[in-house]
Amino acid sequence: MKIKDKKLHRIASTAIIYRKTKGEIKYIITQRSLEENAFPGMWTVPGGTLETDDYINTQKTTKDQWYFGLEKSLRGEIREEVNLDVGKIKYLLDIVFIRPDGMPVVILSWYCPYKSGRVKLDEDNIDYAWVTYPEAKKYDLIEGILEEIAMVDKILKGKNKDSVQYRC
Repeated sequence: MKIKDKKLHRIASTAIIYRKTKGEIKYIITQRSLEENAFPGMWTVPGGTLETDDYINTQKTTKDQWYFGLEKSLRGEIREEVNLDVGKIKYLLDIVFIRPDGMPVVILSWYCPYKSGRVKLDEDNIDYAWVTYPEAKKYDLIEGILEEIAMVDKILKGKNKDSVQYRC
C-alpha cells in the first residue's frame, strides 16, 4: 500500500454518547446514509474529521495556539449529526488505519453523557436508536464500535478501564 505522506494524518473523532434511563445505560447509534462512500447503511456513533475551519476563524487561546480544538470540533459534529449537547468528554482510545487512497487516519474515540437536545439527524444519517449494550449486538455496526460500547459500558458500571482490552 502506498502512503501519500508518512507525516500527514487525517484526524477524526467519535463519541460514545450515553444516558441513564430507568436504571439502564443506553447509547445512541446512527445508521449511515446508503449514499455514503464508506460503510453505507451501517450503524455507527456520531463523529467526524477535524478541519482547519473548526478553529482557524476563532480566537486563539495563546499567541499561536488554539486549545481544545478537537473537543470543540467533536461537539460541533455531534450537534450537526444528531442535534444533541453532551457533558464532559472523556478519552477512550485511539485507532489508526490507512484508507484505500493511501491517507493515514487517526481516530480518537471519546465517551460522554447526553446533556440535552432532541435527536434530529443530518443528511448523512437515515436512522438512529438508543440501545443498551446487549441491544447494540443486533445492529450491523462498523467494526470496532460494539467493542467500544462494551468498554464504555464496563467503565460506567464500575469496572476498571485498564482491565478492558481490545484484542491485544
